[in-house]
Amino acid sequence: MMVELGHFALILALVLSLAQSVLPMLGARRNDERLMAVGTPAALTVLALVALAFAALTMANVLSDFSVKTVFENSHSQKPLLYKFTGVWGNHEGSMLLWVLILSFFTALVGLFGNNLPQTLKANVLGVQAWIGTAFLLFIVATSNPFARLEPAPIEGRDLNPILQDIGLAIHPPLLYLGYVGFSVCFSFAIAALVDGRIDAAWARWVRPWTLTAWIFLTGGIAMGSYWAYYELGWGGWWFWDPVENASFMPWLAGTALLHSALVMEKRSALKIWTVLLALLTFSLSLLGTFLVRSGVLTSVHTFATDPGRGLFILAILVIFIGGSLALFAWRAGTLAPGGLFQPISREGALVLNNLFLTTATATVLVGTLYPLLLEALTGEKISVGAPFFNLTFGPLMLPLLAAVPFGPLLAWKRGDLLAVGQRLMTAFLIALLVTGAVLYQTSASAVLAALGIGLAAWLMLGALTDLALKAGIGRGKTGAGVMLQRLAGLPRSVFGTALAHFGLGITLLGIVATTAFSTESVLVMRPGESIRAGGHTLRFEKIEPVKGPNFTEEQGHFTLLDDAGAPRSRFIAAKRYFPVREMQTTEAGITTFLFSQVYVALGDTPAPDGAPDAGVVVRIWYKPLVTLIWLGAVAMMLGGICSLLDRRLRVGAPARRSLSSGSLPAKTAVAKTGAAKTAQASRSVQS
Repeated sequence: MMVELGHFALILALVLSLAQSVLPMLGARRNDERLMAVGTPAALTVLALVALAFAALTMANVLSDFSVKTVFENSHSQKPLLYKFTGVWGNHEGSMLLWVLILSFFTALVGLFGNNLPQTLKANVLGVQAWIGTAFLLFIVATSNPFARLEPAPIEGRDLNPILQDIGLAIHPPLLYLGYVGFSVCFSFAIAALVDGRIDAAWARWVRPWTLTAWIFLTGGIAMGSYWAYYELGWGGWWFWDPVENASFMPWLAGTALLHSALVMEKRSALKIWTVLLALLTFSLSLLGTFLVRSGVLTSVHTFATDPGRGLFILAILVIFIGGSLALFAWRAGTLAPGGLFQPISREGALVLNNLFLTTATATVLVGTLYPLLLEALTGEKISVGAPFFNLTFGPLMLPLLAAVPFGPLLAWKRGDLLAVGQRLMTAFLIALLVTGAVLYQTSASAVLAALGIGLAAWLMLGALTDLALKAGIGRGKTGAGVMLQRLAGLPRSVFGTALAHFGLGITLLGIVATTAFSTESVLVMRPGESIRAGGHTLRFEKIEPVKGPNFTEEQGHFTLLDDAGAPRSRFIAAKRYFPVREMQTTEAGITTFLFSQVYVALGDTPAPDGAPDAGVVVRIWYKPLVTLIWLGAVAMMLGGICSLLDRRLRVGAPARRSLSSGSLPAKTAVAKTGAAKTAQASRSVQS
């Protein structure tokens, strides 16, 4: 009964979403407040209905209701309870339902917290969000029904893909989807502004918090996915330039550019047309990522769909939303004012440079990802574009951008002094130069690129600290430590957020360079009691032990990491796990961490006969120096985003009301005037 209720709720959500996509926008065109007011209750009701459908599917998974086709194909009665929950989105149908649930959640947030928006803008945004929701709800109901029944009901299920039976699956997809779908709000704001024909600094002020929120979640989703692949797949790597990895990386790059571009638009009313285009492209890349992963055109551990009909349906959605939005932009762009002017050497100029490199890098990744697919579609020839291409094209684009990052926050708006900023950063530059020399001294002349990379990471981190110190007045005058700390604490949270995000970028770069340049790998046959040196430590293989799990069996290899005195420092287990239902084997890596580095062990085959007392096993051992900094840096970037999001100047409508002159902004309703007045006052306070 619960399954049928969930299916019915999904159909009702589709009907209501269709009404939401029409009525508020019709009200905005007719200036009918009653029709515009339909948007918020409709959005909340759609969220409740989709949540009910999701809860019904979750219950079917938890109760192992194998009469539901999705549950039968992706669950098992002996599967641990945690993976019965996470398995809800470990398949095509469930993952798409999660996608729509998150979309409904963001739409409801706009309805609840958008009361300070002009009523017409809010109505148009909710209408565009409903367009997207209607398209994907129709896709689910027509091609990917998660509640399809089997008759007769099977006794047992086929189990979930073994590599998805991991705690990382509980975190990675929801975070990734929150990022993907979060950019839909920016897209809807852009479409609404193009329809309304009004784009100003107030619009950028409304868009920035949504962009920042989506960026935070997408950063976390990519980082969690990277770490999950690192420890779960047993290959010892953290990034492979897999097309599905690229599918999430491209909207992150474009979203980062959008964040910086919206800042210029908010502060200086510049880059208006470019910011709107970026808002459209960022979500378009999110839709493209959804198509690549869910259409079946890619073969990956991330992909689920194999039905060509589903791929064509998503492709149609792609064409309608991407093609339609770009056509609308082309039609309306000529009527939009380009915005304020500024000198090339200024903070605006630095942010434009940032956008130039980020969008070019996005285009590079896009070409490398789509070219093999297009070539195969046109000629039937299959090729692969791997790490060498991306390293040679993406890397050179990032180096000058990273080198320029510390300059941006220190340049003045409209007209800056590059020489003066260089003088302020001289201490950071000299320390980074010393770090580069120290790395070269400790390694060898062949490690020049690694030394330069570590020096660049130090430059980023020291530049972020210099920014904070200068804005707090540290080092200027004979001010006491207490006063300097008071000034530091009084800085806006967005200043801390920017510095923390840039500092986190330096941390991640340090981890990438150190791991890439200085990691070691050994492949050998080890027998119980044998030892090997790994990362300046001794690793001893203790024994192989068979273990039976709830829905798998495994051979566990026990290892001990010894210190220089021969005393045990840590003990850990690596395993080969076999899932009989799926008839699949997985590698469970054994990882021990000390400081920021790791020793990583993966078991291979057993060359000796089973049961032999001296049976050996093939062991792959990596020493990964500073590898955890890759993900700690991502955490620091997320914290920086959260810190910026908490800045009261990003809370639209937080300042007190203040009247505007009649010529300030064209307002169609009294509500529009109120929202514009509040935003204008906030903008003036920020600029002052």
